[in-house]
Amino acid sequence: MFTQKLLAAVAFIGVAAAKSNAEADACSAPTVNVTTSGDIAAIAGCKTVSGNIVISSDAAGTIDISGPSSIGGSIIAHDAAHLITISSSSIESIGGSFDLNNLTTISTLSFSKLTKVGTISWVALPVLGELTFPEFISEAESVTIDNTFLASLDGINLNNVGTLDISNNRRLTRISTQVGTVTKSLNIASNGQNLAVDLPNLIWAVTATFRTASSINIPSLAIVNNSLAFVENHISTFSAPNLTTVGDYHRGLGSLTFARNDGLKNVTLPLLKSIGGGNLIANNTGLQTINFPVLATVGGAIDFAGNFSTPNLPALTNVAGGFNVQSTQKIDCDGFKSETGKGGVIQGVYQCKGETEAPTTLPTSGSGSPTGSSPSATSSKAAAGSIGVNEALAGLSLVGGLIQMLL
Repeated sequence: MFTQKLLAAVAFIGVAAAKSNAEADACSAPTVNVTTSGDIAAIAGCKTVSGNIVISSDAAGTIDISGPSSIGGSIIAHDAAHLITISSSSIESIGGSFDLNNLTTISTLSFSKLTKVGTISWVALPVLGELTFPEFISEAESVTIDNTFLASLDGINLNNVGTLDISNNRRLTRISTQVGTVTKSLNIASNGQNLAVDLPNLIWAVTATFRTASSINIPSLAIVNNSLAFVENHISTFSAPNLTTVGDYHRGLGSLTFARNDGLKNVTLPLLKSIGGGNLIANNTGLQTINFPVLATVGGAIDFAGNFSTPNLPALTNVAGGFNVQSTQKIDCDGFKSETGKGGVIQGVYQCKGETEAPTTLPTSGSGSPTGSSPSATSSKAAAGSIGVNEALAGLSLVGGLIQMLL
């Protein structure tokens, strides 16, 4: 009897050890493949899953990844046409990517404890209408949300981020986050017609583009290292009361652009002193006043075309590129003309015309045709220090790339 009990105990210990080893192997496996929620059983006892969780394209219904608190790798789901829900009541952090792509039936994304993700990439989730992230994702290096059915991004409230790209979410009516810095790129484009963008704590960004928004609130923004662009928005007013610098004047990089914002009537930039590349304002049909009260240096060209009165640029000390101002209204060009030529403020080719029926922007590089609607992301000061015809024309054309990239 004793021998039988001993053998049973040894067998039990062996089975338990084998189970423990199997669970340990699953916790440290480079990839855990999941087709049904039953496949999660292998990692349910893991505190940390060191590898990736890959949800199969054959997955359907609900996949619940509850159990682990930390995923060292990524959670990946692509092309699962019958997947409806992905959830977890335990995961707090994802070290890699939260990568969801082409999930045409997913309607629920619920992670009740998630606060930290390496990168978010949610693309082509056309019926995902709401996020359930009650603890809020506050840390992520990169966030891309493209082509979803989301009406808001409640559940994502970042402190700092490298890339923030929110595009083509046609139902999205509000973007609000406490993000303070964007260290690579901010792009908010082609979302809902009534989109309100509220970034009250944003102080610094490398590049920033806003497109098709109905309101844009960035009151704390002070510095943009490269380009800042507003294209085809539905805003009536824009104010950046603390913005002092756009781009790098010494390198001739980074442009400021307002293009095709048809309802725009007022732009207020009271502290803007320097633009590294070009300053482009074009085809904003309601904008009748252009006022840069303290703008001193422009590393590329000044290029204004539209329906405005004489621009107010009282503090200019150096425009390294050309100068093109064309308006349907009568404008006074005499003051600007006196600043051209050797020793003047304007280094490149000068053109100023009022009461013109069809105002145009500068020609694109090498084409000789107007750029009317093509703003570039960067401008160079190739024309700086020279008023020769070829160099000056180059200075004029550099802004052209900006419109080409954005429109």
